[in-house]
Amino acid sequence: MAAWSELTNDILEHITIFLAFPDHYRFGAVCKNWRSVSKLRRYPPVPQLQWLVVEEEKETRKRKFYSLSDAKHYSIEIPELHGRYICGSSHGWLFAVDIKINGTLVNPFTRECYELPPFPAFCSEIDVTTLVEKVPSDYTGPTKLTFEEMQTRIVFKAILSHDPKERSDFTAMIIFGRFHTPAFWRPGDLCWTVVDGPEGCMHDIVYFKGNFYVLSMGNELYVVDFESKPKLKEVGPQIDIEGCPAQRYLFDFNGNLLLIERFCECVEEKVEERLNVTVGFNVMEPNLEENILYEWHHIDDFAVFLGRNSSIYVNSNHFSKCKRNGIYFTHLTYSYSAEKFGSHDLGVFDTTDKKISKFYSDEVYYPLVGSPVWLVPNPW
Repeated sequence: MAAWSELTNDILEHITIFLAFPDHYRFGAVCKNWRSVSKLRRYPPVPQLQWLVVEEEKETRKRKFYSLSDAKHYSIEIPELHGRYICGSSHGWLFAVDIKINGTLVNPFTRECYELPPFPAFCSEIDVTTLVEKVPSDYTGPTKLTFEEMQTRIVFKAILSHDPKERSDFTAMIIFGRFHTPAFWRPGDLCWTVVDGPEGCMHDIVYFKGNFYVLSMGNELYVVDFESKPKLKEVGPQIDIEGCPAQRYLFDFNGNLLLIERFCECVEEKVEERLNVTVGFNVMEPNLEENILYEWHHIDDFAVFLGRNSSIYVNSNHFSKCKRNGIYFTHLTYSYSAEKFGSHDLGVFDTTDKKISKFYSDEVYYPLVGSPVWLVPNPW
């Protein structure tokens, strides 16, 4: 029998068809011949469950990821993410903000980047020079917060219309600032364009069937109208919602526009310290013409992933470790009690029996820089 190192390239390439993303790197480490074949990347990796972007290791500055498929951590050297807070994920790309409040769009595995223009003013009526002793000369966004606080709060949600590797004319949309205002940027633009709309915070944004839809705190649903002066255009009457969910998500689920409510309870509260935990979700489909919400009691063979990411869902039948009818969720907001409580609000909610269970090991902790964010690996 021939030595493994002497296998022909066509056989080796056929082997790569069956490899998951991490196994491609193990494959390339076998020998020089195997490494040359792995670099060809003729076939995409076998689909995996979502990865969780966790923390940056203080000693090595490597970014740590958690893979649901094999329940393992992977530490990867990605200089473009050093010291940056991850505020969004879309199509396998990460939105990252550094301590000077500069934004970057990064594919963590190909290392492709788009440097984003300065974010619109966080709170323009307040002069940043009154808040910190030394202001970076290239800083342009006034605020009453410290830079560390701004880094985690400037962008509430960030998504893409398309994968930048597939379409160069993509649009990036963010909800930013104290009032959760929508703004967009396209490659070639020198600045973000703020979208005009009614007063009040926006709760979430989704790209659905060629349009960006935005949900307000008051439960009005808008579509972003890019004609002439960009503005929010109401697309239906106010959605009648009972109760007080901690967060509402707009979700593109298999061609259906869903509204998912998330409910939390405070389990511990002290001075400057508050611990909220998720206790349940409601899944609904709005009928905008009749102003009716149709409740979904389950999501069949699928699982959805909620957090600071764009819509992600998978067919659980394709993944042995995926919970059927499951809603996987990450922390709702940045918590200053993270060091004490660790990863206190990561879990998976079963839409059938309404129970919450863990999907992670106890060593996964909520970091001070870079909140847990779901990521679909998009390596090539």
